[in-house]
Order: sequence, then C-alpha cells, then structure tokens
Amino acid sequence: MASAPRTIDVASFIDGNKLRPFNYKLIILSWFVTVFDGFDMQMISFTAPYMREELGLDKFQLGNVFSAALIGAMLGGFALSYLGDRIGRRSVIVWSAFAFAILTAATALARSYEALLVLRFLDGFAIGGMLPLAWALNIEYVPKKMRSSVVTIIMIGYSLGAAIAGPVTVWLAPHYGWEGVFVFGGVGTLFCAVALWFWLPESVRFLASKQREPEMTAKILNKIDPALGATPQDRFILADEAPDQSNFTLGKLFQGDLKWLTLLLWIAYIGSSLAIYFKASWSPIIYEEMQFSRETAAWVSSASGLMGAAFGLLLMRFTDRFGPYAVAVYPAIAFPTLAYIGLVPMSNEAFLILSLVSTSFVGGAHFGMHSIAGIFYSSAIRANGTGWATSIAKIGAIAGPVIGAIILSSGMPIVRSFAILAICPALMVICITGIGLIASRRSKGAPLAKAVPAE
Repeated sequence: MASAPRTIDVASFIDGNKLRPFNYKLIILSWFVTVFDGFDMQMISFTAPYMREELGLDKFQLGNVFSAALIGAMLGGFALSYLGDRIGRRSVIVWSAFAFAILTAATALARSYEALLVLRFLDGFAIGGMLPLAWALNIEYVPKKMRSSVVTIIMIGYSLGAAIAGPVTVWLAPHYGWEGVFVFGGVGTLFCAVALWFWLPESVRFLASKQREPEMTAKILNKIDPALGATPQDRFILADEAPDQSNFTLGKLFQGDLKWLTLLLWIAYIGSSLAIYFKASWSPIIYEEMQFSRETAAWVSSASGLMGAAFGLLLMRFTDRFGPYAVAVYPAIAFPTLAYIGLVPMSNEAFLILSLVSTSFVGGAHFGMHSIAGIFYSSAIRANGTGWATSIAKIGAIAGPVIGAIILSSGMPIVRSFAILAICPALMVICITGIGLIASRRSKGAPLAKAVPAE
C-alpha cells in the first residue's frame, strides 16, 4: 500500500543533512567554472601588451577595454539575477556559461578596438550574472552553518584562475599570440558548460518557494538522500520563509530588516571592491615609484593576492560560526595598519612587510564579503539579492583605478595613498558591524520546523 502524501520541509531537510556526494559534485562543478571566470577577467591584463602592439591601441583605449568587462558584469548581475529568480538558477547558469565560452573564444577574432569593446562587454555581462547565481545555488543546498565556507571555497577558484592567467599567457602568447590565450579560456569554459548541462541541478529551495515541479523536487531530494523516499504527491515547503510566487521587484530587497541589511551590505561591498581594484591596478606602480625594483613590486603584489585567498579560507569557518562579525576582523586590522603606513616614516623593510600584511587582510575581507552576500535573503529573491550586491559593488571596482589615478597624479607623497586607502576598511568595519547586529536579532527567531504528515 502506498504511503500517504507528506508535507516535507525542504529547509529542515537540507539543514539537518551533512555534505554528501551530491553536494561535493555541485561544489566541484561551480569551482571549475569559477576558475575560468577568474582566468577570463584577469587574462586581459596580461594579453594587453600583445593587443596594443598588434592592434595599435593606446593606453586610453586599453583602459576602456578593461572597463567594458566590468560594466558588462555590473549590468549582467542585475539582468541575469532577475531571470534566476524568475525562471530558475540552473538554466541561467548553463546558458550564461555557454555564452561566456563562445564570447571568450570569439574575442580571438577581434581585429579592431570597437570589436574588442563589444566582445569584452558581452563577455562581462555573462560572467556578471553567472557568479552570484552559482553562489545562490550552492547556498541553497548546504546547511546554514556551512554556507559561508562553501561560497569561500568556490571563490578560491576565481583567485586560482586569476593567478594562472599570467603563466598561461607567458606559455601560449609567444607561440600562438594573444588570440591563443582567449581560445584556451573559451575551450576550457566550454567543457565546463557541457558538464553543467549534464549535471547541474535546479535549486530545490527555489522550486519549493515557488511551488513548482514537484516531480523534479522529489527526484533531487532523493538523490541527496535516497532514504527520504519523496514522491511528487508530497507537498514541499520552506518552513523558514514565507512562500512567494510573485515576480521580483527591487522593493523586496528593502522589506523589513532588509532595508538596513541591503544598504549596509552594498556600502561595505563598494568599499571592499574599491580597495581591491585600487590595489590590483596601482600596487606595482606604487612600489616602483617608491624605488623598489620591478621584480620586488611584482612579487609583493602577487604574494598579497595569494595571502588574501589564504586569509579568506581561514576566515570561512569563523564566519559560519560567529556570523558577519567575523568578517569585520580583517578590515579592523587593515584600517589602522594602512593608516600607519601612509602617515608614519619607516624603513623599506618595515614598509614592505606592513604593506604586504595590510593588503592581504584587505583581500581576505573581500572574500568575507562574498561569503555573506547571499545568506540574508529568502530563496525567492536570493539570486537578485546576491546579484544586486555584487553588481552594485562594481561601482567600487570601476572607481578604484580612477581614484587611484587621481591620487597618484595629485603631487602628494605617493605613500599617502595607503592612508587614503584606509578609509575603505574603516567604512567596512562600521557597515559589517551593523550587519552583524541585525543578523544577531534574526538568530533569536524560532527554530526550523521539521517535516510533518499532511492533514
């Protein structure tokens, strides 16, 4: 005799499970596509000298090519996140990955400044929408106590991709030109897109929140835990949030306590992105202007990026345990250190050590921002919440290099740029502390309900 239909709380089911092979496969898929995201966004910097020589581009045109991808990523985050909450995470991620692969490879065919601008903009558009959706999808398959850790692990892939962009360019460009680097990135992403097509699941939290496709929901839940025995006749709910089958509007990101959470998250993210892109764009030049060798400048800049990723990994478990307050620790260290560097005379050795430490904490704090960007929003609007946060953050990413150029052209001692940069982590501490206070109030709510029989 068939069992009676049940009401299954998907939220309680996921929160009560450990990570299983299903989760590891999803994390690995997301990690690999994120590697190529990082590779694509960084390789333009390493291929730029080859493009400049072959296509006759000046510095102003190269700067526009760099910015085109960031602007595309900002707009893509808005548009594709909306679709992710409207039609589902899976289809948008998969088709964005295919578009990203094709556009990256097609950049090898560009033979003019205008073609580069268009292709980099469209490529950035696809990437900008895919990353926040990948975060949202993974967040919705792991217990709350592991969400920040999983997002951090996925974003380590981005850092690895960015780190290998230089060596791959050095390996391929002398033999196959800058075009070979873009073909490599496009083909690698295409393999990832095919893997996503076959193995990427839809979010069961999304399906439950929208009351869609019970057959798919039951099938996915049984893949996670065959002992559950879910059937399409069961009713799937999220006891930790209200159902929402309406379309997204921006006002939903500002309802209730989200009014302050969203605002503080955006401001902190802008400050973090500004600091990161200021550092990435101008650190080598700042070190050279301070009479350090080019090799030393490159070593310190690269080491800062790697240490930032390591700090991000170290932070993730504390964030899951202590909440957003843990993210505030790194900028709280970076702020006074950067101010001290910029205002107090010191030896070259002390300057190198302190600058490496402080900028590494800035990088680690940025990983912390990624890890909390999507955890405060309900499943029905999580893609939009994450997408809007990461897209708004691009304001800082675009402004960072520009503000750096203004500061470095002002005539003030170049070391003062570190004191000015200290404003960003100071702003982050204030905003993240506010986020932590609101999150603490939330944590005092009622516990998740368990799955119960249907009446």
